[in-house]
Order: sequence, then C-alpha cells, then structure tokens
Amino acid sequence: MTAGPAGESVELLGDADLLALGELVPAGGRRPGEDVPAEPIGVRCGRPLLYPLPAEDLPVHLRRRAAATGGRYVGALFAFDLDAPPRRQRYTAARIEVTLADPAALAARLDGDGGALGLSWPEALPEPTSTTAVHTVAASRTRPGWLARLASRAGTPRAHVFGIHRNEFGWVYEDPRGTLLVPRVYGTHALLELPAGTTRVAGTLDVRVRVAGGRDPYSAGLRESVTFDEPLGTGAAVEGAAVRLCMAVDVTGYSRRRTADTERVQRDLVDLLSRVRRGAGVPDSAVRPQPQGDGQFTVLPAGIDESMVIPRLVGGLGGHLRALNADRPAQERLRMRVALHRGLVKPAANGWVGSSAIAVHRILDSAPLRDALTERPAVDFVLGLPDVLFQDVIRHATEPPLPADFAPVTVELPAKGFVEHGWLHIGPEETA
Repeated sequence: MTAGPAGESVELLGDADLLALGELVPAGGRRPGEDVPAEPIGVRCGRPLLYPLPAEDLPVHLRRRAAATGGRYVGALFAFDLDAPPRRQRYTAARIEVTLADPAALAARLDGDGGALGLSWPEALPEPTSTTAVHTVAASRTRPGWLARLASRAGTPRAHVFGIHRNEFGWVYEDPRGTLLVPRVYGTHALLELPAGTTRVAGTLDVRVRVAGGRDPYSAGLRESVTFDEPLGTGAAVEGAAVRLCMAVDVTGYSRRRTADTERVQRDLVDLLSRVRRGAGVPDSAVRPQPQGDGQFTVLPAGIDESMVIPRLVGGLGGHLRALNADRPAQERLRMRVALHRGLVKPAANGWVGSSAIAVHRILDSAPLRDALTERPAVDFVLGLPDVLFQDVIRHATEPPLPADFAPVTVELPAKGFVEHGWLHIGPEETA
C-alpha cells in the first residue's frame, strides 16, 4: 500500500496486473554539479486495460464520426508505480508516453484525472457521471483499485495531456517546487479511435521522471521502452442497468392553487409532457413516467440520439407552454423548472435507482433554477443540466438551444453532500 493521488491508500500493482519491471536511468549522462542516484530507479508498468465502447454511448460528435468512418472506440487505462526517490530527493515531475504501433490508431480524448473522465467520489467508491465512466467502472472490476489512481490529486491540478488525435500521446504531472510531492502511483485514461476490424492493440510505454535533489535537477527515463500487445474483449456488461437520459419537471406555485386548479394542472402537465416527448421521437410506450403531483420524473429509453432528442425536448417545451398559456391570466399560467441528467440507472422495486436519478432532482430543486424562474415572471420554464451533458451534446449543437443560450451555475447542497457544476437555460419570455 502507498499514498495515492488524493492521499488515500492505493494498492501497488500486483503481479497479475504487471506488464513489466523497468529501470529509470539518468538521461543524457551526468552533468557537472548534478546529483545522480547510486542505483537506477525501479518502475512497475501495468498491463493496459482496454474495453470497447458501444457507438450509442459515445459523445455525439464521436458517434457521428464512428458512423462516417466505421472505426471503433476503446477506453484504455494505463498505470505505473515508481520506487521511492533517491535519499534526500523528491520527484518534481513524472511523464508517461504511449505510442500505438498502428499509425492509423489515435487518441480521440485524453483525461487528466477521474473528474475529466466523468467519475466523482462522494464516498469511498467512485460514481460514474458520464457514459464512458460507466463502462470504465464496469471494466475495472477485473483490476481492483485502479479507479482510485484516477482520483484528483489533493492540492494539485490534473495532469497535462499531449498528443490528442495522434498515435503518440501521454500525460505529464508537474510539481516544479517539489513541495506537493508528486505521487508514486499513477493511473491515466484515454479514449482510443481504432480502424475497423481491430482486434488487438499494440504499442510501447515510456516513463520519465524529474528529480530535485540537494543540487541541480536531473532527468531519468526508462532504459528501454516497455512493449504491450493486448486483445480487445467484448466489454463488461452492466447488469440490469443501462445509461439513460433522466428528465425531472416541477410546476411552480402549485401549492397555492385550489383543488380544482391543481387537478387541471396535473392534467395539463401529463398531456403536455407526453406531447413534448412524442415530438422528440419518444413514444409513450417507451417510457413509464413517475407521477409526483406537481411534477414528473421520466427515464428515457437507452440508445436515443441525445443530439436530436434534447433540442426537440427543449423546443417542444417552449412551444407547447406558449400555446397553453396564451389566453390564460398570469396566475393560471403553467410555469415549470426542468432538469436533465444522464447516467447509469436501473429499475428497482419502487422506481429507478442510480446516481443520475438522484442528481437530476438535486438540480431541479436547486437555488439557481428556483431564483431564475422567480426573477423572470414572463418566462414559462427554466432548464438545468450537468456539465457532462453540456460538453457532450450542447457544446456541439447546431440547432437551438445553442451553447450561448446557457450560463454556468453551481448546484451545491451541503446538507446532502452534493456539488455539481451545471448549466442554466432560461426559456423565452412571454410577449404581449
């Protein structure tokens, strides 16, 4: 055991996960006044963990690219451990570089830590908040402890990445002052784009470090690059679960209405949301909405094209609410808060379970959404969604709502131990 990226205990690479033992030796020979170790520094390189990603679970821009090129996408976890540095010295930087043997293979995305991948650590175990992270968690069951290596490093920024869209890429961890103690255990994640028909991934790993000692710093690297050649499996199944889009809605001012009015609100709400979903290509037979009096929670089918469905949901809400409220006095208008989230959910004895099913309600009930609707009485709805949906869908949108139609917000509920960076969209104002 040793201290991991966030200060927690992390298992060193075991023999079953080990690809090779290597030695870091001074690079470029000894320079005058430079400290060099009496012995080479040992490094343990893990076998890369590779797992296919289904096309329907890719971010929308990669889904389109996969359809156009016929290529396949694979998640890849890399790990290595360093021996303790020479006495009276510290690591001030560490670098891992991967070179894929096939020049047509490339890194479609590189994650500097688990947060960038879509992992959060509300407790001891990580929770996935992106489709890629869901598959990473499932695949990592064969490598206990590897996910802990991706936790954000306490007090330090995430790794720098280099080599996007190339077959040579990597990560650099830096601490030039040597005060934050670059850790000795590392885990990195990449999303690889491979040519169609690829069944194995081969390449080399190269590790380098920079050490600060009593005098000038020096660099050391592997005496020889470590080679790997790993087969691609079929991916780990997520038992009884799937990655789905969750939608939660709440009507404002419901409790202040008379019984007859609340009955009409419920009828209007159920009918309106059904129309909105159908307009987005989701039939009533594909969902089982959970009624909540003045609101509704719905889990949409797995495998939908979010780049099409989300804009149609938002546009449909605006259009149907505008038509419904056109001839109503202000106190009878149907106004609502709406939240979207995406993640691994599954049906249980009394509804859906999964972190996204909870998070979507945290966003729905958050102060930024409540304040936005209160402060703009001419607006029919406001929408909140997490950063993962903004980055995967909205940032690439070519039809409304566009990225400029959203403002960043932070949803923070200290009593629930919940913090999420999200985005707020304010619907169009009613015109006289």
